[in-house]
Amino acid sequence: DLQPCRRIDLSPGNTKPRGYSVAARRPRLPWPPPRLPEGCIRGATILGARDERAGQAAVQKLNKEDEKEDYGEIAFIKIDVSKPDSIRRAAEEFSRSTDRLDVLVNNAGILLDDDKDVLTTTPEIFETTLRTNTVGALLVSQAFVPFLKKSDAPRIVNVSSGGGQLADGADGWAPAYCISKTALNGVTGQFAAAL
Repeated sequence: DLQPCRRIDLSPGNTKPRGYSVAARRPRLPWPPPRLPEGCIRGATILGARDERAGQAAVQKLNKEDEKEDYGEIAFIKIDVSKPDSIRRAAEEFSRSTDRLDVLVNNAGILLDDDKDVLTTTPEIFETTLRTNTVGALLVSQAFVPFLKKSDAPRIVNVSSGGGQLADGADGWAPAYCISKTALNGVTGQFAAAL
C-alpha cells in the first residue's frame, strides 16, 4: 500500500526514452506542499505501459538508478490507453494500492504517419492515432478522476506537441499525429473547465 502522505503519480506511456525521462523526473519535483507532514518527500510513481515486459524493464532500470537519484517508489501497472477495458482494469488494480492520485501524466502516444500527407494517410492510421493520442488520454483521465479528487493538489498533465498548434504547427507533416495533438489540446481545455 502507498502511504497517504506521499505524492502519487501515474504516467502511462513511459517505456520509450521521452516517456522514461518523464517518469524519472516526476518524484524529484519539490513536494509536498508545506501543509503536509514533514518526512513525506519521496513520492511514488506508477509507470504504465501496454507492453508488460518493457514496462517492468523500465521500472527495474529506474529502481536501479534510484540508488543515486532518489526517484521514490516506482511500480508498474499494465495499461493500453487505446483499449477501454485495459483502462478500466488498470484503474481497478490502482485502487488496490491506494485511493488517491496526485498527478496523472498522459504521456502515451504514437506517430504512424511521419512521411505521409493528409491526402494519403489512411483511415486506419487516423483512427488508430486518434484512439491512442486523444481518446486514450480522455478515457484515462475520466477513469482516474475519482482518485484525483481525493488529492489536496490534483493535476492532469496531457503531453501535447508543437505539431498540435493551429498556427505555425506541423505544416503538413504527420497529419494524423498533429490532428490528434490538436484534439488533445481541446481535451485538456475541457478538463480544465470541468475540474
